[in-house]
Amino acid sequence: MKLTPSIITVICAICFFQIAHSQDNLKLWYKQPAELWEGSIPLGNGRLGAMPDGGVSQENIVLNDITLWSGGPQDADDPNAIKYLPEIRRLLFEGKNSQAEALMYKTFVSKGPGSGKGNGADVPYGSYQILGNLHFNYHLPNKAQDYKRELDITNATATTTFSVDGVEYTREYFTSFSDDVIVFKLTASKAAQISFDLGVDRPERFTTTTQGEELLMQGQLNNGTDGNGMKYALRVRVIPEGGTLKAKDGTLQVNGANSAVILISAATDYFVPNVEQWVETQLDKAEKKPYNTLKETHIDFYKNMFDRASIELGSETQAEALPTDERLKRFEITKDDPGLAELYFQYGRYLAISSTRPGLLPPNLQGLWANTVQTPWNGDYHLNINLQMNHWPIDVVNLPMLNQPYYKLIKGLVEPGEKTAKTYYGGDGWVAHVITNIWGYTSPGEHPSWGSTNSGSGWMCQMLWRHYAFNQDMDYLKKIYPILKGSAQFYNSTLVEHPDRDWLVTAPSNSPENAFFLTNGEKANVAIAPTIDNQIIRSLFQNVIEASQLLDVDKQFRKQLKHRITKLPPNQIAKNGRLMEWIKDYKEPEPTHRHVSHLWGLYPGNEISLEKTPELAQAAKKTLLKRGDISTGWSLAWKINFWARLADGEHAYKLLGDLLKPSTETGFNMSDGGGTYPNLFCAHPPFQIDGNFGAAAGIAEMLVQSHEGFINFLPALPKVWKDGNFEGLRVRGGAEVGAAWERGKLKSAYLKATSENTFKIKVSKAIKSYTLNANPNKHIPINTDYIELDLKKGDQVQLFDHL
Repeated sequence: MKLTPSIITVICAICFFQIAHSQDNLKLWYKQPAELWEGSIPLGNGRLGAMPDGGVSQENIVLNDITLWSGGPQDADDPNAIKYLPEIRRLLFEGKNSQAEALMYKTFVSKGPGSGKGNGADVPYGSYQILGNLHFNYHLPNKAQDYKRELDITNATATTTFSVDGVEYTREYFTSFSDDVIVFKLTASKAAQISFDLGVDRPERFTTTTQGEELLMQGQLNNGTDGNGMKYALRVRVIPEGGTLKAKDGTLQVNGANSAVILISAATDYFVPNVEQWVETQLDKAEKKPYNTLKETHIDFYKNMFDRASIELGSETQAEALPTDERLKRFEITKDDPGLAELYFQYGRYLAISSTRPGLLPPNLQGLWANTVQTPWNGDYHLNINLQMNHWPIDVVNLPMLNQPYYKLIKGLVEPGEKTAKTYYGGDGWVAHVITNIWGYTSPGEHPSWGSTNSGSGWMCQMLWRHYAFNQDMDYLKKIYPILKGSAQFYNSTLVEHPDRDWLVTAPSNSPENAFFLTNGEKANVAIAPTIDNQIIRSLFQNVIEASQLLDVDKQFRKQLKHRITKLPPNQIAKNGRLMEWIKDYKEPEPTHRHVSHLWGLYPGNEISLEKTPELAQAAKKTLLKRGDISTGWSLAWKINFWARLADGEHAYKLLGDLLKPSTETGFNMSDGGGTYPNLFCAHPPFQIDGNFGAAAGIAEMLVQSHEGFINFLPALPKVWKDGNFEGLRVRGGAEVGAAWERGKLKSAYLKATSENTFKIKVSKAIKSYTLNANPNKHIPINTDYIELDLKKGDQVQLFDHL
């Protein structure tokens, strides 16, 4: 965000030293090479990814392309499924949920192998896959002094430095945003010291050849049917200064160079028809530019996004002098390192910028980065929280342009989702269930215990609407309205009357991945109208109603939805004071389950709040206490947002501490293994990037909230962040905001309207006055709990703790 003189006046508490300290603190660094992939440094330009491990004599760099998927388009809808829907519903309404689930397993699942039970690399569903491994064999002993590897997230560049026998070696790495190639530079403090052999491969389905003095790796993945799936190509070009370069035995060999620049281009035929020609052309373009130009234009491009927001959460501590892995271990003990929260927040923004960009694909379960051909859970898009969580921070942390790939993916699900809606439910509109991929998969999963969740499409639409709420872009609203309407049409046409209550309910469905006990002791997952369904459908109907009013369309449909909302089951509080997850108060086999889906209305929804529904908020709090804190990584991140919405900054911070627990566990742990890997990737475990994004959103939620129709500064500030400031965060209604505080008290704040709108601001007792458009001589006293102002685009409001 550009600092104007008026904004500088507002945030006078932010001295230049603090800003410089905050920027200098935004580095990950280590004293040794990575011992596991989750310790390697992640680089990405939204399409191409690279993760160097920093080895001294042998270095491996894992390469990725966001579009590289096995599998292919398929028809996984079972045309016979709808014949069994009446019987499934009858069994559910008779309380025979386990029998209904057994029938669904035989009749109401995907046709064929579905996702391959999460191992879909060789079935039509497919898997996101590693592009390749770049192997450097340096002519150096595996002994180094003064070793350091570093990622600077202020400029998206990485370095490895060390000395051997008095020679200082430097390796620089970046994935160019401006030129769309991967770039490395190797230098030494003395001439003729750069010598290495370079090769590239992948675990399967590849051929590497030398073409002149370049490497070309190409191949075709398995589509799960005839084997002829996606094609890809990767080309490596080395530009040495001095010394010799030759191709031999499938490698490039450099000897005695003063320095060397390595350029890598890669592509798949998902977007590019002639991949071999395309990658060569990209390298030709990049080679024409000097290395410093490539680096400078890359940094400029990146900083135009990254520099839009900043936070400062406290003064410098001794922890900031520690390597990142040691810093995590210290924080586990002391919990005193505000700078680590700053770093983690900005690292979330860095990962978002690095793993997607307009025109491409949204980040998957691992963002952009994968090191296997069978990525955990296929590295796909899970619609029962994970894809959505990946996008929770983008608007509030001022990266709205990253919504476009998300919109594009959802738009691509409408047509196949219309077929799925008809085939399984006889429904109008479109639906997607719990998983999807780049091939437009919308069918149920292969087991109803988790695969029958059909609220995924409604939840995706809530995220589309949320983007509008932050941006107020009417052209965007016109684009998303048909998608929202189609989703509402599905639920509107498939809701059924409950035989014993005056309710319209979803049947069959489930509360994502959770189970319950029937009165006869049987365990079941499939249910009628789980609470999350009712909350999502209420939100969807309300959003479609508002959108149709703004666009002045579909008056009759709007009227119908207004009536149908009143028939949805309400949120219910059980005898134990907790919010009920299902419409009946079932006992749970796993009370600490990782999903807390019935609190969707607290976050990311907004129908449960301290001010508007205090009784439900109290029930949500009791639910969270019973669920407990310890869980998987992404679940910990979700709970940070829950506690922030409940204005409990201490509990939110406690969960952030739990999430930052050091981890090296890479196996599957579905209950209590959550933490953070040495490179700050979130440990589910295994690695799942949604925890990084969810926590970044949670930190922002602790600093500012706008979901209740007003802007609330510092709603969940923990004591440890007693002094600080932030700039460039965004709020609903269309505005950028910033604030500064001391000893936990708000000192000043600003709001800059990015859209013409009416803004309501909750005013803390510390704030005494405000000005409009930076007129320092017209301080307007504040004597109420809220101020409400009609602002035009570009108008600024400044709050002060004095008259």
